[in-house]
Amino acid sequence: MAFNNDQAITSIHLETHGFKKVASGKVREIFELDDRTLLFVATDRISAYDVILENGIPSKGALLTQLSAHWFELITKELPTLKTHLITTSLPPAIPAALQTQLRNRTMQVRKYPILKLESIVRGYITGSAWSEYKKSGTVHGLPMPSGLQESQKLEKPIWTPSTKAEQGAHDENISPPQAAEIVGEDVAKRVEAMSLKIYQLAHDYAQARGILIADTKFEFGFDSGSGEIVLVDEVLTPDSSRFWPAEGYAVGKGQSSYDKQYLRDWLVKEGLKGKDGVSMPEEVARETGRKYREAYFKLTGKEWA
Repeated sequence: MAFNNDQAITSIHLETHGFKKVASGKVREIFELDDRTLLFVATDRISAYDVILENGIPSKGALLTQLSAHWFELITKELPTLKTHLITTSLPPAIPAALQTQLRNRTMQVRKYPILKLESIVRGYITGSAWSEYKKSGTVHGLPMPSGLQESQKLEKPIWTPSTKAEQGAHDENISPPQAAEIVGEDVAKRVEAMSLKIYQLAHDYAQARGILIADTKFEFGFDSGSGEIVLVDEVLTPDSSRFWPAEGYAVGKGQSSYDKQYLRDWLVKEGLKGKDGVSMPEEVARETGRKYREAYFKLTGKEWA
């Protein structure tokens, strides 16, 4: 399948070219380059409520990859003691010439690490599932919260609210920090929490200066068994893994417009399709979701997405 700006690439097949596939995620196909190195290839697939839609967003995979690379560079510069898995976004020399156009901007060569079985979520504002839980019980991921909070309100301090990391086709479950410690151990959980909060604060301040509020975001981490270090992996701070709100027009007490896939989620709920398999987006939903992603990319990087 040739790459172009009008057609979404929802599958990538490198196995016939001698690459060993080791995993297939909601968005990325992962191939082994050698014993220590993986190749991440981002497709244009999009998921909502843990279900992959039948059609994708043209160029989305390339945009996510380049935005992640932008954040990895900033994080490495500002937090030099923090280790990430990214080696390069360049294509491996072994990629056949016929595939280079299709894969351009979509790949990350990364170091291979065992992945911690946690989704590391940081929330700076109360919204989404956190707001739903708070309305019912006054808690977020089982953590007691101040009374009187309103929807979309900024929290006094960002909070760490992990979830389980489910296999594809299953659903992540919100858990409390003590439950996370039971999964990965207390020391690792505390280090993941501290690292996640530090990255979030850096990213929030950076984005706010550029007109975007990062309401919440999800990180993933690996573990370097040789050094004992926690390593930032996967994508980072993209519209797929975060809620990006326009700073202009932000108001407490209601839902916010966004630069992420909330527009798609809202459409699914409105149509009664939340969590259902086999759903295709209408062209206008795909187009508007893509527009929001491109606008976020421009605001955060200062570069127009071609």
